[in-house]
Amino acid sequence: MKCEHCTRKECSKKTKTDDQENASVEVPSAPESGEEKCDASEHRVLAVSVCPQSLPYFAAKFSLSVTDASRRLCGFLKSLGVHYVFDATIAADFSILESQKEFVRRFHQHSEEEPALPMLTSACPGWVRYAERVLGHPVTPHLCTARSPQQIMGSLVKDYFARRQDLSADRIFHVIVAPCYDRKLEALQEDVPTASPGFRGTDCVLTSGEIAQMMEQSDLSVRDAALDTLFGDVREEVRRHDGASSDGCLAHIFRHAAKELFDEDVGELTYRALRNRDFQEVTLEKSGKVLLRFAAAYGFRNIQNVVLKLKRGRFPYHFVEVLACAGGCLNGRGQAQTEDGRADRALLQRMRGVHAAGPGRTPETSAHVQDLYREWLDGADAPRARGTLHTAHQGPGRPADGRDIKW
Repeated sequence: MKCEHCTRKECSKKTKTDDQENASVEVPSAPESGEEKCDASEHRVLAVSVCPQSLPYFAAKFSLSVTDASRRLCGFLKSLGVHYVFDATIAADFSILESQKEFVRRFHQHSEEEPALPMLTSACPGWVRYAERVLGHPVTPHLCTARSPQQIMGSLVKDYFARRQDLSADRIFHVIVAPCYDRKLEALQEDVPTASPGFRGTDCVLTSGEIAQMMEQSDLSVRDAALDTLFGDVREEVRRHDGASSDGCLAHIFRHAAKELFDEDVGELTYRALRNRDFQEVTLEKSGKVLLRFAAAYGFRNIQNVVLKLKRGRFPYHFVEVLACAGGCLNGRGQAQTEDGRADRALLQRMRGVHAAGPGRTPETSAHVQDLYREWLDGADAPRARGTLHTAHQGPGRPADGRDIKW
């Protein structure tokens, strides 16, 4: 018999008879002679959260829709003994909503004497690590303080979901499926704000490519299964944010700022490529005057240009979405790569098509997010929300973790 939270096939503890003690052979004790049942308190609940940029990869690779790919992936993971499989889009919702509010606040606070702009995104761990460990001031004060989707998902699983399941946070082993390897480094310093210091929200990160390799090499019989949710209901359809290469941070913040600051409703955004296709800008203009100027800078070549302009004090942008990977998160090195480590352009093109074809939604329309603000965080503007959803960025002087000192 298999108990609820045990991933082993047999739930009875193994013991040794006197004769077998010398032979060092373990056998299950006889069921009729005081069998000691498996202690469920020793088991950990296995939970996996899948990043929204990973699902288009599985869909394109296995020629499925995003929803069908999520069911195939969920079924495979549960065949391995995983108890819950979540879509991490809800964590991206929180990150975007908090970034929206922070940008509006920075816009009002900005002055020549105390510049609060530009605001630079902080969802990409490769970029944030570079900014903190190498660049420092004057870059880090401009990093958005909203936690990344991975960090927020860790808190959702280890705090909110754990309490709903009447579990302590250390009873849950939380795995993230992500498009890039930098997420592994991020997990090393990913504390749960409501837990004791040093308690991480993510215990393990596997890239999409690593999971796909496991799926291809497996001979398990797999039945498709719907993704779980943090609330106990079952959701069939996976929805996307705007932004084919990211969580859609730029598009959502741009529309929100245009409405909040200038009462302008913005529909489809028009991107203008500058130096290359990974450096684009979007502007809001009225009566010949530029009200907002946003940019997307992907890849370290473009990041260097952004940093150089910022240091020289000649920076024309109010906001920049910064991602370390050229081509954005869909092109993360943990997926869409050929065997020799090059970008699989054909697969990437299919991924973009799959992503664009999926149903979209805005974070503001998520009823679950609004419920979580009230039930989990005591309100959107409560101190608990601020402490859980925001962080402080540090400069190069911070002590290095021994596990990533060679980064």
